[in-house]
Amino acid sequence: MNTRNIGVIAHIDAGKTTLSERILFYTQKIHRMGEVHEGTATMDFMPEEQERGITIASACTTCHWNDSRINLIDTPGHVDFTIEVERSLRILDGAIGVFCAVGGVEPQSETVWRQSEKFGIPKLAFINKIDRNGADFSRVLEEMQTRLGTLPLPINIPAGEGEDFTGIIDLVTEEKYIFSSEDQGKTFARLPLSPEESILAQKWRDLLLERLAENDDIFLEQYLSGTYGSCDILSALRRVCLARKGTPTFCGSALRNTGVQPLLDAIEALLPAPEEVSPPMTWIHKDKPASLTVGIDAPLAALVFKVTQEHGQKIAFLRLYAGHLPSGSQCWNTNQQTQDRAIHIYRLHADRREPLEEAVAGDIVAVIGLRSAHTGETYCLKEHPVLLENIQSYAPVITLQLEPRNADEDSILLEALSRYIDEDPTLHLQTDEESGSRMLSGMGELHLDIILERMEREYKIRPRVGHQQVVLRETIQKSAKATGHFDKELGKERHIGEVSLTVSPLTRGEGNTILFGDFLPTSPQQAAQVLPVPAMQAVQEGLTDCLQSGILTGYPVQDINITIDDIPYQKNITTLPGLRMAAAQALRDAASQASPVALEPIMRVTITVPEAHLGAAISLFNTCGGRVENLTDSGGQKHMEGLAPLRQLFGFSTSLRSATQGRAGLIMTFQHFDAI
Repeated sequence: MNTRNIGVIAHIDAGKTTLSERILFYTQKIHRMGEVHEGTATMDFMPEEQERGITIASACTTCHWNDSRINLIDTPGHVDFTIEVERSLRILDGAIGVFCAVGGVEPQSETVWRQSEKFGIPKLAFINKIDRNGADFSRVLEEMQTRLGTLPLPINIPAGEGEDFTGIIDLVTEEKYIFSSEDQGKTFARLPLSPEESILAQKWRDLLLERLAENDDIFLEQYLSGTYGSCDILSALRRVCLARKGTPTFCGSALRNTGVQPLLDAIEALLPAPEEVSPPMTWIHKDKPASLTVGIDAPLAALVFKVTQEHGQKIAFLRLYAGHLPSGSQCWNTNQQTQDRAIHIYRLHADRREPLEEAVAGDIVAVIGLRSAHTGETYCLKEHPVLLENIQSYAPVITLQLEPRNADEDSILLEALSRYIDEDPTLHLQTDEESGSRMLSGMGELHLDIILERMEREYKIRPRVGHQQVVLRETIQKSAKATGHFDKELGKERHIGEVSLTVSPLTRGEGNTILFGDFLPTSPQQAAQVLPVPAMQAVQEGLTDCLQSGILTGYPVQDINITIDDIPYQKNITTLPGLRMAAAQALRDAASQASPVALEPIMRVTITVPEAHLGAAISLFNTCGGRVENLTDSGGQKHMEGLAPLRQLFGFSTSLRSATQGRAGLIMTFQHFDAI
């Protein structure tokens, strides 16, 4: 059976979950459609999702359309849960970008689109909410080109917009589709085009054919000779889509049950099967690159893209890239170097599961029994070890101080936090050395609010919560030199080391670099004769550890270049612990002389507001230290973009709602760390 692993990605409130619900209904996976606004959508099964009407956790399901099995993941649209999008896209082969016909390409749409581009994922586009007042199909296509850098290939266009929307016009078959309201859009009539519709369709069809001819050599010959039909157009669309030279684009209204079946046909016809996608980067033993052989007959290779806990059991979500995994079989965790047993394997349907005897290459499944599993880790056969490319995590930007209300609650709090951190790589936990309280860091206010709500519902505890704090970073502003000497007796052994180094600032966002200076020969063989490799590694470890805690704030140091000027090494006298300690001491001394400065999170803020409330929104933004960078019109609304420090944005969303009578939309995205 053909398999398609796809995800639905978009800005919050573009209609992703509503579209997913219709896909499940028309593929007969469900027999009654739920609605997001009623809290009954299949894919939004968490109580927090049902109460808020937003997607928080990516949900996976499997359905069938014609001869294909579709593994579908509905992803969140809120920026606080971007890790859910990241790890879903990491294991998917295709995606559907959903855009609101009124709002157009919104900020989070750009973010998730860029994430998908990073993984080289072919995509379809679905322009939703064509029936709403202010809908503008052409404008959304233009924004896709200018803001996303993709070439839209409209396969169908709306017959009317807003209140005049009656159906869709297919440019390949040159027919109009009218979807029945009596059976919730299950059936639709194919009608010939009226003369007016034919003129409109011909203009759009010519544009589609020209774009295909410009981007596909095979179709160019057919186009110039005039020897092409519907099958040739679809073949060209597939080639262009898989090469990511263009994005086949559809339209409709998911809420009005219009336009979903043509999109399902396109998922099967235009998006790739697992065997048509390049496998992820692969290594053997962490350092030797390898090419992964995909397919059922190859040795097992699977990636853990998500971990959850349910009734005390760890559930690992796996994407199999190669081989097969029978229920009850042993598999090897390459990252942890441990052997686990896949006791039970399930196919997923949101919060329900269907037992499987075996998972094979291309499957997305849940597995119980993988005790050592963590997000981003690889499972394979011990005799055929491989390591798949990990999943990128994100640095948290906001911290809450949590204190248990009594001694009994303390152990429960620790258990809850351990579970949530295991499930979510963007959560970080530290213990304050002075107060002993727990410091929980996350991606935003909503992110941490959801954790507290889950804690109360699932563990029946309500820890005391301190004031929100921003997560800082530290850097230096000038160059400085220092030498670290270490000579102490630790235990019964004396440890000696000496390291001289120079620190200098790098541009913001460049990261940290550690370089060995001219005292070492450039040839690795000659360098090892002057300074043994373990000694070099000890110095690098000491510096790396020291960079985790800055002079001013205790937070990690970034954007600093360290050049090691000299390491006087005496055989049988200098020790590895001595070098580690000396390196750390030298770095601390140099950094303290290099004008250290604290960096705080700077957020990119996007406000969508009616023109009547624009002045109030800008005034409020300015009082929060904001700097307006861009102001545009779209869909009858004003879009303001700017930068502001996170510490001054606490409570900004509430104030903005009050100042604009609840009519403003707000998106805050972490931009970078910088000094204020």
